[in-house]
Amino acid sequence: MAAVAPWWGAAAAASGQEADVAALLREGGVVFAMRHALAPGTFDPPGFRLDACATQRNLSEQGREQARRLGRWFQRHELSPSRVRSSPWCRCMDTARLAFGQTEVWPALGSPRGGDERQRQAHLRQLREALAQHPPAAGRFEVWVTHMFVLSDLVGGSADSGEGLVLRWREERPQVLARLPA
Repeated sequence: MAAVAPWWGAAAAASGQEADVAALLREGGVVFAMRHALAPGTFDPPGFRLDACATQRNLSEQGREQARRLGRWFQRHELSPSRVRSSPWCRCMDTARLAFGQTEVWPALGSPRGGDERQRQAHLRQLREALAQHPPAAGRFEVWVTHMFVLSDLVGGSADSGEGLVLRWREERPQVLARLPA
């Protein structure tokens, strides 16, 4: 198993393998929050628009394959999310659609960089509230497809492109239970 960054904590280190991720998702009451699949570059070009994918940084062929591979992993483990939510950026929506066949756009998952700080804090509050209110029903989990900066704000660390984190609300904060590498 690869080294786990200190912010993951002991629980994540102990349960970082794929079988553990599948078991946690089957148990339910969690969110699988993931960074979009590989989209080369760092930031969107100046003047990009959310309504025009051609103006944004988009998935590479490797990124599209990462997303499809993730979808096959979920199928192989007979896991079906109760809801798939995505940032409105094309690379996130494409990741969600390629992996799960559908998505629901949720602005709170959008990249906070370049936006206003009040909006960033409001979105972070929405994400925390949604995670805290996620029902602990057996087998019920959501998938959130988002950006490195959103994950960093939410859990204090990041994920690689296409990597997912199994999250649960505990002790008044998000807790990373496990991760699924791309």
